[in-house]
Amino acid sequence: MLTALAGGVGAARFLTGLLDVVPAEQVTAIVNTGDDDKFHGLWVCPDLDSVTYHLSGNHNHKTGWGLADETFRTMDELDRFGVPTWFRLGDRDLATHLYRSERLATGASLSEVTAEIAQAWGLKISLLPMTNDRVATRITVADTHEELSLQEWFVLAQSEPIVEAVRFENADFSRPSPGVIEALEESETIIICPSNPIISIGPILAVPKIREVLVRRRERVVGVSPIIAGRAVRGPADRLMDALGMEVSCVGVAQAYQDFCGTLVIDSRDAHLADRIDSLGVRVIVADTMMRNARVTAALARETVAAGT
Repeated sequence: MLTALAGGVGAARFLTGLLDVVPAEQVTAIVNTGDDDKFHGLWVCPDLDSVTYHLSGNHNHKTGWGLADETFRTMDELDRFGVPTWFRLGDRDLATHLYRSERLATGASLSEVTAEIAQAWGLKISLLPMTNDRVATRITVADTHEELSLQEWFVLAQSEPIVEAVRFENADFSRPSPGVIEALEESETIIICPSNPIISIGPILAVPKIREVLVRRRERVVGVSPIIAGRAVRGPADRLMDALGMEVSCVGVAQAYQDFCGTLVIDSRDAHLADRIDSLGVRVIVADTMMRNARVTAALARETVAAGT
């Protein structure tokens, strides 16, 4: 059995390759929910939905997020009423949020609803939200010292304001969702997907007990660096790392993960940095980590799994 810590599009792509080389029934993905928020009265879980849509083969290839063949007529009609529509929910995508919100309102847990949505999309992988409690990623921007929600900074402000601090609201009082600790304890290999180490993996680690298990099982933990040649493949990981005083490289990722990650997979363009990572006590695997097509992604997943066995 394998367990993966996942957040966002990079993780969704990696998991797609992973399921090409490992039976889905043997994989559990623990997914970040720090991005979750309410829009237009609906509870939206961006990372859970990105993973679901990618693994079911229904994601939007152009944007990387949302559903294929999407339209936005509902958002266009909301503009008529002067409602803020900067967080665009597609017409097809709305069905997921409507279903989730209605089920949560009746008392179902996020874990239960996530399992129902995954089943409805035909997935056999076990998808687990990191927690059923509300943990919110909050971003403090440097120029005004204002604290924003993750989506206000990432989507509305287009990740442009320089970040001063990141915190995970309510994390200290949250509990791992059912099955999370058991999956981490029992897995042969634990994979940290190529996700933003601060706002995708960070919230998962902030949930009590999760990091503790990873530290204890460090030699079974394999991470994949989301930073290649000093840049994030997509998203704001490089800007966040730089703003928070982290080295923007696979070395910076290794430094952030070194207490709970025994092996780090880095891109061949960063092979010259392998000795620095090794000096941290982190074993290095050099591979092609630019997931430009299904073949390369599956090969990366295969090498990552092999590194943990």
